[in-house]
Amino acid sequence: MSSAHYQALEPQTSDEDNEDIERRHHQSNSRSCTACATSATTTAHPAHAMVRKGGVARRRCLVPLAAGALFFVAFCYLTLSADTRLALGLGGGAEDSEELSHHGIGKQWSPLMETRPADWLLRYTRHDEPEGEDRAADEEEFQGNLSHRTQEIDDYKWNFKIEEQRSQQIHIRKWHRFKPMIHGMNFRPLNETVHICSESYEDRRQFMQDKPQSEYGQLPVIYFVTPTYPRREQIPELTRLAHTLLHVPRLHWLVADDQEKCNGFMDTLLYRFGIPFTHMVSPMPSKFRNEKPAPRGVANRRAALQWLRQHNLTNGILYFGDDDNTYDLRLFSEIRKTQRVSMFPVGLIADYGVSGPVVRKGKVVAFLDSWVAGRRWPVDMAGFAVSLEYMSQYPYVNMPYKPGYEEDLFLRSIGLQMNLIEPRGNNCTEILVWHTQTKSKKLGMVRLESKYLDDRSNLGALLHNLKLMGVASTTESEGRDALISKNGKEKPHSKILS
Repeated sequence: MSSAHYQALEPQTSDEDNEDIERRHHQSNSRSCTACATSATTTAHPAHAMVRKGGVARRRCLVPLAAGALFFVAFCYLTLSADTRLALGLGGGAEDSEELSHHGIGKQWSPLMETRPADWLLRYTRHDEPEGEDRAADEEEFQGNLSHRTQEIDDYKWNFKIEEQRSQQIHIRKWHRFKPMIHGMNFRPLNETVHICSESYEDRRQFMQDKPQSEYGQLPVIYFVTPTYPRREQIPELTRLAHTLLHVPRLHWLVADDQEKCNGFMDTLLYRFGIPFTHMVSPMPSKFRNEKPAPRGVANRRAALQWLRQHNLTNGILYFGDDDNTYDLRLFSEIRKTQRVSMFPVGLIADYGVSGPVVRKGKVVAFLDSWVAGRRWPVDMAGFAVSLEYMSQYPYVNMPYKPGYEEDLFLRSIGLQMNLIEPRGNNCTEILVWHTQTKSKKLGMVRLESKYLDDRSNLGALLHNLKLMGVASTTESEGRDALISKNGKEKPHSKILS
């Protein structure tokens, strides 16, 4: 392209020349319009130079300010204390790096550096060669130091290995904990309100299975969780279960009742057995009561899990035992050996009459159950036991309100894997627990005037106790009159009780 297409470069002027040109520009304002026009054309370029002059002046001012700020920061960093530097946001030097290393940021902290003595560098500095006994003593000291350093290195490697395994476990648990399809909806920390009615930690049983209580002191405690609810058969079934548990040493019975208020009769009953127990009430949330089927027993078990967490229990065995099941005493000896999660078959379950693991070569490989429904762990609530030490590693242990999936989702919440399951009951070939069920009937009603419920006969006290148990009640207006017989003939109760 021709040079005619380029504008001529502006002449470069100094700052002093620009000031003279500016003065001449202001003086020319008093001249004629023609002179003003001519002067304006002449001073167009000096006006642009004034703009450039201001930019240069500002840059000249910023340079010493930046240098002064850097000097101030360096002065504070070298003279102020670490706490003052942290307060001003200038960093804490060595203290900063240690704090960051504690949280896994910055350079790695080494226990070898922490345990080195102040004069460790001198030990590796060359000195004059000693002679005779001094040399032998130095060599012995060197060997001792070398052995000590070797032991430190071995300890460091071992600790590093443990920390690496622990970090891998934490990584696995985080992956399991935040699985979006399940954990985001179901596995949340328990927030149950635990209302304790009564409890006793004293074991008042003198003998169990023909042995004194003192001989069982080394056994881990079994925390036997029993959900229950008010009904006609509640007290009889708890009584039957208690007489099984009376033979089991080192057991704490957690009885969770599905009602709003405590039952004083049940408190007295549980205390009379002499077994260590905790009686709590944990009603089902009202929004679930009208569902078909309702998640019965979930609120009770959640309250028991919350009780275990509040007491920070990490030693023992957790087992969910319903009040209507039948238990072989050998079951308790089996589950007491649980290291992580043990499983065993349960009898009288659904169509097959059994539910339990499939075992090959001593390992659980699958499950036998007539209702799978997409469950990863299709087992009955009475078919597994969990070590509290293992469960304590999972802060999101939970049992969601999802009927039919309580066992499956609970076992998922504790990160269960197939290779962690321990088969019990002679490799799952024996039935040690039966899912028996008592036929339920409505509350019994006895029509009897209240005036006859005094101390003239035993009926007043008897019917009062049955009412407390939830078995029967009295009425003066409903149903048939109470029948009382003598010599094979019915008599009006007024004739016998008057």
